[in-house]
Amino acid sequence: MSYISGARSVPDEQVRIASTKMDGIGPKKAIQVRYRLGISGNIKIKELTKYQIDKMEQMIGQDHVVHWELKRGERADIERLISISRYRGIRHQDGSPLRGQRTHTNARTCRKQIRK
Repeated sequence: MSYISGARSVPDEQVRIASTKMDGIGPKKAIQVRYRLGISGNIKIKELTKYQIDKMEQMIGQDHVVHWELKRGERADIERLISISRYRGIRHQDGSPLRGQRTHTNARTCRKQIRK
């Protein structure tokens, strides 16, 4: 089992499917990366050479925001909302639903502390 850009890849999966497991890479970007590298459609991860895997990591790292960078950016956005005391930031801080959902009987997963 190898890691590509911080995501664990299963050796028996096709390249386009395995690359969608990375945060920030969807089906379209996975196909674009595969075409730019010149990899055929049905090739599996275990059939790639070390050079191809390195090239893939390099290309994804240059052109796309993935994994830790993406998570760091999301966390920075939430911290900004909290620091300027926006309604969404306060709801993040309290662990309550953000988008107007009902909280009297639902929202158990985000209100774990409140549950009796």
